[in-house]
Amino acid sequence: MARIGLITPSSNTILEPETCRMLRDVDDVSAHFARFSVLKIGTDKEAIGQFNLESQLAAAELLADCKPDVIAWCGTSGGWMGLDQDRLLCEEITAHTGLPATTAALAQIEAFKRLGTRTYALVTPYLSDIQSRILETFAAEGFEGVAEEHLEDPGNFSFATYGEERIAGMVRRVAEAGPDAISIFCTNFNGVRIAPGLEAELGIPVIDSTALTLWHALVLAGADPAIVPGQGALFRTS
Repeated sequence: MARIGLITPSSNTILEPETCRMLRDVDDVSAHFARFSVLKIGTDKEAIGQFNLESQLAAAELLADCKPDVIAWCGTSGGWMGLDQDRLLCEEITAHTGLPATTAALAQIEAFKRLGTRTYALVTPYLSDIQSRILETFAAEGFEGVAEEHLEDPGNFSFATYGEERIAGMVRRVAEAGPDAISIFCTNFNGVRIAPGLEAELGIPVIDSTALTLWHALVLAGADPAIVPGQGALFRTS
């Protein structure tokens, strides 16, 4: 039995039900969740302060009580706060719990590498300054953003209110730039169910952050991601 520990933003309503749905028909893998307070996404002091190490570690330590094989921070904050922030978080989680750790942003970088991605397109619900920082963060890792769409929403709860058709339209438009991959970069956005179908339609890997984080957690837990049915090319890499 592989147990996956997932730290969730408190106002996120997509991640938990969709992760459980993806694992519904998977034997010997269970998902377990802990939350800390995240109410809005922005670059102001209050918004950035939500992602303090103390709150995240407290959630990780609670998850450790159920003896998971891995702990993942299921937030994309490393995209605009910098990947060093996420790397430090993972180091501290491991130091406090003895468990391997990852984040949605670090998983995105690993996914790009596994898929041989050089160029990508970015789809999010975020504000312009958040979007710009994500593009800069990924560029520093060697990945070129060739198209992007965002919704100028400070969220976080509201991100889940956008329908799949609207998000699919965003994905189809950025696909016109011919990227190697498309990232739907938010774990509270309705991209997880439509990503596999869009990938088949467009012939381009479409990577949703909720599925992405589960993928990397499974890899770190020593499980084969291919056991999760109905997913795209990423789940066939390990």
